[in-house]
Amino acid sequence: MSYKPELLATASSIEELTRLTDAGADAFLIGEARFGMRLAGEFTPEMIKEAVELAKPRGVRIYVAVNNLMDNNILDDLPGYLSYLHEAGVDAIVFGDPAVLMAARKHAPGMALHWNAEMTSTNYSTAEYWARRGATRFVLARELNMEQIEETKAKSSMEIQVQVHGMTNIYHSKRTLVNSYLDHQGDSEKARELDQNKALYLMEAERPGERYPIFEDANGTHVMSSDDICMIENLHELLVISVDSLKIEGILKSIEYNERVVRAYRQAIDAYLADPEGYTFREEWLDSIREVQDPNRELSYGFFYKEQVY
Repeated sequence: MSYKPELLATASSIEELTRLTDAGADAFLIGEARFGMRLAGEFTPEMIKEAVELAKPRGVRIYVAVNNLMDNNILDDLPGYLSYLHEAGVDAIVFGDPAVLMAARKHAPGMALHWNAEMTSTNYSTAEYWARRGATRFVLARELNMEQIEETKAKSSMEIQVQVHGMTNIYHSKRTLVNSYLDHQGDSEKARELDQNKALYLMEAERPGERYPIFEDANGTHVMSSDDICMIENLHELLVISVDSLKIEGILKSIEYNERVVRAYRQAIDAYLADPEGYTFREEWLDSIREVQDPNRELSYGFFYKEQVY
């Protein structure tokens, strides 16, 4: 069959990129914090070029996140950065700000543009708006349910990307809220420790069993979901409607965990493509993920089967 969905992963390092390629990833989203937001790891321009050189011979695509909240101070640096990515052979950039699109048209001509505005990418009309301006892929908001995803795919001319596994962002502030609080409390030593500590979480008094991972980086404070999306059981529903790209979000996960997840989804996708009519889900795929899943984090369907959007 001609339909071949992309299995997209994130990578925190060249090592992880290599290992997840071996596990079956077709493409990667990477970047550096100055231009990209909520990255699994920091990739300098030199590392991005190295990633392209490693990926190209294996037919693996490299996308770079240029989805930060752009302010005036960074605009002068966008042309040079985008030109570098273009010359390095990056396959696409992921953006949300029109300033990036305008700069890319001039300084990275012909490069594919993936529009991702997080929670506001919720309808096919918006997808077509960006398609007319040069975008080639529409990254759907994680709050959409299956019916809305299907309708958007049917009525949009663009490629559609859907997250199928991992945590999602539920809050962002450009302020370093945790560090600021600890500084206010006079605990500057603890504040410095946060820069090296990725195991922080928030917990509501009313829901003590739910832990919301929180981390701070150059772009501020990010609070993530208390559970992990896991659509491997029902992945065929997205394959039936020909979703173009299936993303595994590996932020705040170990390489070993992401390797296991990518391999499981690779097996499920390949089994479906080999025999769509006779495809059946195999419990062993989910079991392999459960073996490495944090017991404090539930695997869930996210918003895929909810009536409401928000």
